[in-house]
Amino acid sequence: MFTRMKTIPFETIAGEKLTAEQSAYLDGFFSGLRNRGLSFADVTPGPTGGGSPSAKTVNPEDLIPEERIKRELHPLDAYPLLLQHAAGNQAPDKDTTFRFKWQGLFHLAPHKDGFMARLRIPGGQLKSYQLRELARTAQELTSGYVQITTRANLQMRLIEPKHAPEVLRRIQSVGLHTRGAGADNIRNLTANPTAGVDPLELIDTLPIVHQLGQFIINHREFYDLPRKFNIALDGGGLIGAVEDTNDIGLRAVKVETAIGSVTPGVYFRVALGGATGHKAFARDLGVLVKPEDAVNVTAALVRVFIANGNRGDRKKARLKHLLESWTLDQYLAETEKLLGYQLLRAPAELKTASRPEHGTPHSHVGAYAQKQPGLNYVGATVPVGQITPKQMIRLAELADLYGSGEVRLTVWQNFIIPNVPDAYVETLKKALLKTGFDWKQSNLKSGFIACTGNSYCKFASSNTKGHAIDLMNWLDKRFELDQPINVHLTGCPNSCAQHYMGDIGLLGTKVKVSGETLEGYHIFVGGGFGDKQAIGRQLFAGVSVNTLKPIMEKIISGWLKHREPSESFQSFTNRHDVGRLQEILG
Repeated sequence: MFTRMKTIPFETIAGEKLTAEQSAYLDGFFSGLRNRGLSFADVTPGPTGGGSPSAKTVNPEDLIPEERIKRELHPLDAYPLLLQHAAGNQAPDKDTTFRFKWQGLFHLAPHKDGFMARLRIPGGQLKSYQLRELARTAQELTSGYVQITTRANLQMRLIEPKHAPEVLRRIQSVGLHTRGAGADNIRNLTANPTAGVDPLELIDTLPIVHQLGQFIINHREFYDLPRKFNIALDGGGLIGAVEDTNDIGLRAVKVETAIGSVTPGVYFRVALGGATGHKAFARDLGVLVKPEDAVNVTAALVRVFIANGNRGDRKKARLKHLLESWTLDQYLAETEKLLGYQLLRAPAELKTASRPEHGTPHSHVGAYAQKQPGLNYVGATVPVGQITPKQMIRLAELADLYGSGEVRLTVWQNFIIPNVPDAYVETLKKALLKTGFDWKQSNLKSGFIACTGNSYCKFASSNTKGHAIDLMNWLDKRFELDQPINVHLTGCPNSCAQHYMGDIGLLGTKVKVSGETLEGYHIFVGGGFGDKQAIGRQLFAGVSVNTLKPIMEKIISGWLKHREPSESFQSFTNRHDVGRLQEILG
């Protein structure tokens, strides 16, 4: 840590002597920290030597660019470069852009001139004081554009290079992190948004999520994976964690009676290789893990991927791809070598219950009783996850006034306020509506999610968030559904909004209409997750945004007209082949 420093702790950057302007800036920056009694825990460089902990002796010319960049200077050691760029308000070059992702900073050029900061918020759990500081940081140092992501997380845009170090410091000052939020790292850990308060859950996963989060933050080896990595823990209950879409998904199960060597109790079943953007759900590993062993087992599973994942082809570098050449038994054997013991095998006759049915669909929206008598959780929608700093500050106030000063973000791009006494529920509902958040569940609007889109993402082909809001409002005026439907809009094949797992998935594309290039979508139907796991099938290709509304109206109208009584959209679409669906819904 930098404390009680009298001088700048370095004189050169990448072999170049600091200019007078850079020296003055950095001297003022560190003096400001010192005078305010603050330190920056992430500044201290790691051990010299630069290379990746997992690096093998290879010819640099044989490395792909990303692996070369990591070995020339480990991205965690690139913080001084961030200070140098801040001193001159300088945009990063290609290599440095990649390294800065390890600090959770994503330079948006050529689309925008500035950074996006992505946080790490384990389990989506935020305290009111954290929410306030994030809101003020967004107001003062960014464009004020904040998003709730599909990993129960927050992203802030647009940050000038000169403000980047201060944004990171202020995030860390309230106990949160951005480190490892992008690139070849483990992304935000997700869990049930009602963990600890759900009346039907098997286990509260939040303590495990926070232990695992600390484990990752403090182990350098987890900052050099072959590619991005997702982990989720599901403790059962009413609202799932969509764990089957992750590289590692742990789902709680309860063994009622002894079966062989398996004694009664709550365990986690482990599934590997989920990546719905690649049309893959996680597959069961066939083991049971005690909750107290979950962190160590998960760490071992990740370490096997670090050692054996593909580092020569970024398009085949996810865990899913390793499992295309490895069997699950092979992966399990390598994991057990690291652990030094054999994991408990799940008996073939072991049956596990499905997620309990809830009286209301989209149960992340609305007011519901907690397992704690007299308390409730209240979920409200944030249309496609867009929230303003002013709303964030008001949300923090509501959490303090009517709850316990806590807010939970969800993978559905909305939030839940837990621990609301019975007497305050109706008052909170009114206050949420006044703030712009609807607590009333809608079978249509509550199921819309959308990625960033081309307003801020250089990969996206369409304005997903703008189109989603327009589309949901238009459809809502035309239909009053008796069954819930999920509509996922994603701007590119990276599928941040997981278009393959929505009842209706829209994948952004460019469409030629009368010689003019327009934004548009490929349309997929029949996707699902959890107990309704399915990959959506492409129904229509290249639908321009100008014709999207009427086509979506035809799709929903066709379902309502031709379905069996009370048949869900997924069940209806999966009952027919694509050709027949095109006749019915086209």
